Amino acid sequence: MRKIAAVGIAAALGVTAAGCGSSGSDKSTVTLWMYPVIGDQAKSQAFWAKVEKDFETRNPAIDVKIDQQPWEGRQEKVTTALISRKGFDLVVLGPDQIPQYAQQGTVEPVDDVVAPAKAAYLPSSLSALTVDGKLYGVPIYQTITAPIYNKKLFAEAGLDKAPETLAELKEAAPKLAAKKVAVLDYPGKPEVSLNQSFYPLLWANGGTVFAPDGKRVAFNGPEGVASLQLLLDLKAAGGLPENTASKGNDIEGGALAAGKTAMYHAATAGQAVQLGAAIGAENVGVGLPLEGAKRVAFGIPGGVVLAKHSPNKEAAKKFAAHLASPEVTGALAKESGFFPARTDVTVPEQSAEAKEFAKSLQYAFPGDTHPKARQVMSALAPHIQAALLGKEDAKTALDAAAKEADTLLSSGG
Repeated sequence: MRKIAAVGIAAALGVTAAGCGSSGSDKSTVTLWMYPVIGDQAKSQAFWAKVEKDFETRNPAIDVKIDQQPWEGRQEKVTTALISRKGFDLVVLGPDQIPQYAQQGTVEPVDDVVAPAKAAYLPSSLSALTVDGKLYGVPIYQTITAPIYNKKLFAEAGLDKAPETLAELKEAAPKLAAKKVAVLDYPGKPEVSLNQSFYPLLWANGGTVFAPDGKRVAFNGPEGVASLQLLLDLKAAGGLPENTASKGNDIEGGALAAGKTAMYHAATAGQAVQLGAAIGAENVGVGLPLEGAKRVAFGIPGGVVLAKHSPNKEAAKKFAAHLASPEVTGALAKESGFFPARTDVTVPEQSAEAKEFAKSLQYAFPGDTHPKARQVMSALAPHIQAALLGKEDAKTALDAAAKEADTLLSSGG
């Protein structure tokens, strides 16, 4: 068994002697690039070392190497590895990254890996990793977001429950503002993913980022304008933090933990724990996604993706199936705080917060996947910020962003 490798320059370039291919014996070598889905480094090392050992014990003809990579620079390193045809056989990616590689033909469909247990997977996890009818990722975990809120602040404002709809959110704003509390801890800093700020509001209102053909954007339609106008109305009513245009979504040291805001609409289970540490777990509530035209919760699966260039595809698929097994995914959910992408998995010692978040899995949506989704997000975010700063009205801001985004979509870059 090969020990889990630390990330280095050679690994980043994908030219280590322990890369894809033969291990110098009759064994097949499979290299997996894994990321810190388990935040604690020591626990992560121990977990993946056990996964590696267990698999190799059962499959002595396969030599596995789990190469732990950082989140930083992931896109660039993966792209380089796929183009240069070296570095890994398997890599963990999200739905927003896979379409471009499927278009390039540098990754391989994995429908056959999932087929034996397909009915056990969350349908949203499979659809999120599917491009043009083919599955390109074997789901091994699922993330989910949901509203978290300060029960005490709502009670002090005379409200017996936190908002469950967008309309109730707007109605609650002036009552909390009278107590000098903003109802929504909205993170308007452009660096914050719109998947955890503006997009959940857009989706709840029935809107989409892209038009059905993917050749233009649709976020400046009536649903998008209504979503941004909601934020501007909340701001006018004292329902957003004063620094909302420049604030991030950190809980520790933030307005929510300080009792200056009452809820965050797109939090993770880990953030609920952080809020509990700041204000007392008994004061933290977890709700379902805020409802507009529908309920939508941002949540993405982590998929094990097979490189087209892998010389040991069958061995790699066998390891991918092991990673997606109830045994491994249940243990991974326990250590990572994420959720299984299967319904036949029991998570050991699942926390009360996690159980509440799990109720939103049925509403999971991975976002509007598109090869240029990240570039479009970068074009839109500054205009939302401009509107929050009072420099543009909702329609003007979204139309300006759409003009930039449509140019991106029509170009080859």
